[in-house]
Amino acid sequence: MTDTNTNQIQAVLFDYGQVLSNPPDPAAWARLIALTSLDEPALHAAYWAHRHDYDRGALTGPAYWNLVAGAPLAPTQIAALNAADTDLWTSLNLPMVAWAARLQAAGVRTGILSNIGDSIAESIAAKLPWLSAFNHRTWSHELFLAKPEPTIYLATAEALDTPPANILFIDDREDNIAAAAALGFQTIRYTTHAEFEQTMRARGLASLLDISTPVATLRQ
Repeated sequence: MTDTNTNQIQAVLFDYGQVLSNPPDPAAWARLIALTSLDEPALHAAYWAHRHDYDRGALTGPAYWNLVAGAPLAPTQIAALNAADTDLWTSLNLPMVAWAARLQAAGVRTGILSNIGDSIAESIAAKLPWLSAFNHRTWSHELFLAKPEPTIYLATAEALDTPPANILFIDDREDNIAAAAALGFQTIRYTTHAEFEQTMRARGLASLLDISTPVATLRQ
């Protein structure tokens, strides 16, 4: 198939969790269970009940973990929980990380748009210095917004200095993809890497997927 859309894509925008990272690490989840002394169903419920407010900057990291634990925590306990939470989300999806690096080497603009709270964002950035190679990173807590709110997508496009129609946005959640598509972004929902590659090729984006030459060559 001819790559009819490659020239239209000027930037690739990645979700972080379950796109650049793998699904949550079970060993780190077990540490969270031990640290909170909650059973798994109770931790799961508390962890997600307050997560959107944490991602949106309505809660700081310490406030979030106090709510999850259901009791005031010492700073050392909060630090341990944040460390385990960071490990939960830093098992890397190596094929996507490698593709992002190839895009960057070829001169394609890259960005991250992630729903993420303040403490874990700081820890992930410190643990993964290669994130600084992205042209822009939108951490939701900084804007007091979260996907799928339209404003966060538009702010990210503006920061990337690229119109939404020329941005390929990749996310694992259908509601986030639908919101971006409604604003004119090109979108792909990420499920498995094999399905992602199949979709890219079916959409005429094989040369972007297989990029290993300067982008100027691609756009001739």
